[in-house]
Amino acid sequence: MKIALAADHAGYEEKEHLKSTLQDLGIEYEDFGTVSTESVDYPDYAKKVGDAVASGEVDSGLLVCGSGTGMAIAANKVPGVRAAVAWNEEIARLAREHNNANVLSLAARYTSPEENEKIVKAWFGAHFDGGRHQRRVDKIAEIEAEEKR
Repeated sequence: MKIALAADHAGYEEKEHLKSTLQDLGIEYEDFGTVSTESVDYPDYAKKVGDAVASGEVDSGLLVCGSGTGMAIAANKVPGVRAAVAWNEEIARLAREHNNANVLSLAARYTSPEENEKIVKAWFGAHFDGGRHQRRVDKIAEIEAEEKR
């Protein structure tokens, strides 16, 4: 498995911290930045990850910003991306199992590094259930297709 990884300035240190968790899980990653705590615009990094996920260059994405929300909003503007903000293990697991989310967005300022590690492990340990959930994910894709017209 290969993922795209990125953060803004608020999430930079947490992104760097999570690299060891990814390595422990045997997950290869491409780091799309940022490279410091110097202020940057989160949509730039969310788009890079979203594009990599949507194109199939990577299997999924991991974003980190202050709240997780800005990155998720920006990533969700990329067709084919289903980004979810997760603040605990159950939310992360359900986002994968029920929503087939392909980008995880984390909060560096509101979730502890220990909790973010657990969230990442739950996310990558979960898989889409399909079944009745597939119908709903298909409807999301239909909305997306309608909006492109």
